[in-house]
Order: sequence, then C-alpha cells, then structure tokens
Amino acid sequence: MTTAPVRDQDTATPSKPKAVVRIGDRVFSTASVVAGSLILFVLALVAAFLVWQSIPAFSAKVGDLPNDAANFWDYVGPLVFGTVWSAFLALVMAVPLSLGIALFISHYAPRRLAPVLGYVIDLLAAVPSVVYGLWGIVVLARFVRPFYEFLNEHFGWIPLFSGQVSGTGRTILTASIVLAVMAIPIMTAVMREIFLQAPTLNEEAALALGATRWEMIRMSVLPFAKSGIVSAIMLGLGRALGETMAIALVLSVSTNITFNLVGSLNPSTIAANIALQFAEASGTALNALVASGLILFVITLVINMLARYIVRKRVS
Repeated sequence: MTTAPVRDQDTATPSKPKAVVRIGDRVFSTASVVAGSLILFVLALVAAFLVWQSIPAFSAKVGDLPNDAANFWDYVGPLVFGTVWSAFLALVMAVPLSLGIALFISHYAPRRLAPVLGYVIDLLAAVPSVVYGLWGIVVLARFVRPFYEFLNEHFGWIPLFSGQVSGTGRTILTASIVLAVMAIPIMTAVMREIFLQAPTLNEEAALALGATRWEMIRMSVLPFAKSGIVSAIMLGLGRALGETMAIALVLSVSTNITFNLVGSLNPSTIAANIALQFAEASGTALNALVASGLILFVITLVINMLARYIVRKRVS
C-alpha cells in the first residue's frame, strides 16, 4: 500500500489575515495627532511672542520703567512676591476645607444630601470671578475688619498682624480669602470624584477588620487618592496664580513687599497689575507688562512640571 506524496501546499502554514484598517480609526488617529501638535505649536507661539515683546523691558534703563524702577527685576519683584504670597495663603486655607468637604460628601453625608452638596459645589465653580471680587469688597472686607483689629490688638507682636490696620479691610489676607473661596469648588470637585473611585472591597475589608470610618479612610481612601489630591491642589494653585479680576477689585496697584496681612500697604499680583495698567501703558511700560506676563507664564509652567513629577513619583 503506497501513500500519496505530501505536497508543499498542504504543509504550508496558513497565512495570517491582514488587519483591516478602518477609515474612522485612521481619521481619529490623525485628528488626535494634529490636535496635540497644534497645542504645542500654539504654546510655542505664545512663548515666542512673550519673549520677543519682553526684550525691551529686560534692557530698559533707569526711568524707562513704571514706578521709577531701577531695572526690570526691581519692577517685577514685588509683583512676583504678591502673586506667590497670595496664592500660598489661599492654599493654606483652601486645601484643608476642600479635603474635609470632599470626604464629607463622599463618605459621611447621607445619600439624599450628598448629590445636593455636589451640585452646589459644581455650581460655585461656575460663578464668574468678578462676582467673587464684588463680594470681597462689598461684604467680606467690612465683615473681617473687626477681626483684623482683634488680631492686631492681641497678636500685634507677630509681624503678620503688626502695624496699622487697614480702615477698609481690603488687605492681602482678604484677597487670599477670596482666592480660597474661588479655589475650593474646583479642588473639592476633583477630590470628591477621586474619593468615590476608591476600591470598595478595600473599604469593606478595613471596616470588617474593626477599623473605624476615619481609620478606613486613612488606610484605604487617602493612599489611593494621593495623586488625585496633588492634582486638585495644583488646579487650585493655578486658579489662584492666574486670577485677575477678583484681586484687581480687592487690592490697589502697589509695589510693596511685606508679610503683614492686616495693613493698608499690600503687594499686588502680576495678573491684577496687568489688568489695571494695560489700558494706559505704552512703549517700554507696555513691554514691562508683557515681560511680567512672561514671568507668570514661567512660574505656572514650573509649578505644573513640579506637580507632574510629584504625581509620577507617588504613583510609582
């Protein structure tokens, strides 16, 4: 009995089917690449414009810059200090409150109350900044002025509360409170969503082992939400650094560098100074405003890069 010879085509491995490239996938991929590249291109154009328009301010002589500044750094120094100082004070007040509100909504509030509180927080985030500024000068400044006098009377030995108290209540501390109120809704909304995404099995396991609700949050929720908390804080910091109208309404243009929180001599911020001075600026003064915007651009970029580094380090 003879067997038929095995042909090569019978032993050849079947060829893999070719991947079907859909037109929709190709269009979406191309659009994504173009959109991402466009963002980088626009960012590069903004940076180039700021640098080009800032060159005359960097090389300006004595008397060419506003406020009789000797050089550009003497001009922008108080503004940088006011920007960073007010944002720092705002974060000191906003971070604990945002963390507490987010934890209350996600883990403590009754089921019927939690959605209502979340809706109110989201609504506060949509309020225009000029409304917060008007509230700051009309309501908040008058309300906190007696409190400032109390701090000055009983804690005047601390440099933060020494000196003469502002008669209007429109101080750097008032502006920082307004910034904190503006940053709280954004930070709370982000933290709340991160807390709600914590693994339910880990929470139930901690409670089953006898942990209290706070111990469960501390061991299961907060470690999971570390990167989200940092991201929320950076969003709030970005809101505080770039805020314009609220600070412009509460504070007047000033070139002081002081840590006093209740006095009438207050530092101004870069964004508020640009908003108040841009309409009347010309020549080198206009270049100085653009250059101060470049400094704010660099500060924001550095802070965001630092935040991304912290998030990656904590995640890894």
